[in-house]
Amino acid sequence: MLLSTLLFAGMNACVKHLQHLPALEIIFFRSVFSIVASYVALRRLGVAPFGNNYRLLISRGSTGALALVCYFLALQNLPLATAVTAQYLAPIFTAVMGIWLVREPVRHLQWVFFALSFGGVVLVQQGGPVGPAAGAQGAAGLAFLGIGVFGALLSGLSYNAIRRLRGREHPLVIVFYFPLISLPLAALGCLFSWQLPQGTDWLWLLACGAFTQGAQVAMTRAYQLERLSRVAPLNYLGMFYALGLGYVFFAESFGPVAYAGMTLVLLGVGLNAWYTSRADARAAALAPAEEVVA
Repeated sequence: MLLSTLLFAGMNACVKHLQHLPALEIIFFRSVFSIVASYVALRRLGVAPFGNNYRLLISRGSTGALALVCYFLALQNLPLATAVTAQYLAPIFTAVMGIWLVREPVRHLQWVFFALSFGGVVLVQQGGPVGPAAGAQGAAGLAFLGIGVFGALLSGLSYNAIRRLRGREHPLVIVFYFPLISLPLAALGCLFSWQLPQGTDWLWLLACGAFTQGAQVAMTRAYQLERLSRVAPLNYLGMFYALGLGYVFFAESFGPVAYAGMTLVLLGVGLNAWYTSRADARAAALAPAEEVVA
């Protein structure tokens, strides 16, 4: 998951740099790269590309594709850190919906850690950026922020579908369904809005596809191997990448309130990881004794 957040940060920077191109067009080129890379890898591994659990795979692909559209719109019209902030509601949605969708309970103390991280996200949004890099303002800014939050909700549904596919499908099959659904969706949108990429745009589009493919594979594997409530909050660490990249490449400046928010996010993530590791280790230690009693 740590590798995934780093690679997604690279993708974010590419999308932000390509803000002069329509969001669906970037998704189209990204999907072309991903579908080719996934298919070639699956064929080399001798794995059937279309899998067997069609309903769950299509659910993961469709919710992921719609979430991606929302996220790219937010990235292009809001400051980098603000758009990423909205997306960081996804781990909370993931863990909460996981209570019903995959029957993974969230321990009481974890809600406190989630609240810490969420409060930090709110502070980061209120603390910056300022000036010419502030992005859409007023009603337009709120609308794009709402789109970003809705995208985070859809991401939560998508991540739960990944978790339900644990042990049923190869991770690359799950990744393959993402561009399989998003490619025709993006192609349809490009019919109404097309702008031919120029010069270095092609290199940025290629980098966007490469970053995304690597991040998707790493993220999918993480969600299949570990509890949702344990790994999902690690997405918050990507905020630090967003803050750094926004400052270096897009002149997005922040105040002390934003840095206080960063501290809260890191505290919530760290405490959640420590608490779940300790609780899981305790449960594993008690399991043999319970079996003997039974």
